[in-house]
Formats: sequence, C-alpha cells, structure tokens
Amino acid sequence: MSSASEPQTTLVNKAQAVFRLLADFYGIPEWRQPLPAIDELISTILSQNTNDTNRDAAFNNLKARFKTWEEVRDAPVEAVQAAIRTAGLANQKAPRMQAILRRISAERGSLDLDFLKRLERDEAHAWLSRFNGVGPKTAAIVLQFSLGIPAFPVDTHVYRVSGRLGLRPQKMNVEKAHAWLEKVFKPEQYGPGHLNIIRLGREICHARSPECARCPLTSLCDYFQGTNR
Repeated sequence: MSSASEPQTTLVNKAQAVFRLLADFYGIPEWRQPLPAIDELISTILSQNTNDTNRDAAFNNLKARFKTWEEVRDAPVEAVQAAIRTAGLANQKAPRMQAILRRISAERGSLDLDFLKRLERDEAHAWLSRFNGVGPKTAAIVLQFSLGIPAFPVDTHVYRVSGRLGLRPQKMNVEKAHAWLEKVFKPEQYGPGHLNIIRLGREICHARSPECARCPLTSLCDYFQGTNR
C-alpha cells in the first residue's frame, strides 16, 4: 500500500515492472499522428465524456465545416454545436471551446501555441489549465503528445488501474494522481505507459468484472492479490 507523501523506491520499482510487462504484452505504442497544439486542445476537449470514435467524428466534422480555428471562434455557437453533436455535451463544449479560442486570440494575437515549448514545464501546464474546461488531463495530453513536454495524463482508466495495482494511494484524487504517477514513471515512459495502461483498462481491467485471468500484471496487482487470498 502506497503512502500519501512521496513514492518509495519499492513503488518506483513496481511501476518500472508494470511498464516492462505491459510493453512485453502490448508492445510500445505510439500516439496517433501528432496534431498542432491548438488542434490537440480542441480534440481533447471534445473527448471528454465520450469515446475516441465520437471524438474523432466531431473533430472531423468541425474541420470540414470550418476552414480555420478563427472561423470556429467567430461562428454562431449554434453552428459549432451542430458540428460537434456526435461528441455529446455539445451545448457545453461549443461555448467553452469558443471562449478558449477567443481568450487565446486576445492574449497572444494568434492561436499558435508553440510558444509553450519555450516555457518551463509547470509554467506551460499552468498556462493551459487556466481555461474553463481544461483540467489536468487535457493539459497533460497537449503537453505530452503535441508539444513534446513530458506529462502523464490520467483518465478514468489510468486512475482505476493505478489504484488496483497499488501504484498510488487509494484515497488520492485524480488531480493529484497526475503528479504522483509522474514520479513513479520515467519521463520517456509517460506516453507509452499512459497508452498501455488505458488499453489494459479498456480490454481487461474493466470497471466491473475485470478479467484478471487474462491480465499480465496479476503478480504485481494489489486488487488481484487481495481477492485471491
């Protein structure tokens, strides 16, 4: 059981074993074709509370309907809502995205976010996190997968699996889990580790009725060990 202060060496070693076993089981995955940071930001907002298929459909609809993000920014909100309907929560996501695009334009004079590469990691994360609708996971995805700034995104699958494995304190909330998991994995492991843990959560370590017999991590898993005593 992990302590709520700093990860101990044994926990770091456990995380390294998790990474290796998942890499052996699934391989080293790669993120889809990297997007410009502003595209990744919008795509990740669309992904909230939906699946990848619906996210991609909404994102592609948006890009087909509007030629530029400036057009999205300035369009009637109803037109943006219609374009992203397949992602769900369009009435919330559309005005939220437009507000972000307007604020970035007002502050920066453009929607190019490459300037974040020149900031310290925590400064870049804080800059993105100021916007309503951009939580730790969304900011981490933009940093890690678009800007090449190491960050470990924690979605519902990563949170569940890391808790079952005992890679984080059980009562730690999802916001604090981002920084915690960044301490137990190496920066070069953040991207593939995140993706492989998500895959495990989707395919085997389900929220209900996890298929432990198929899991490559049973020897390391607190949940499995606890249910098989």
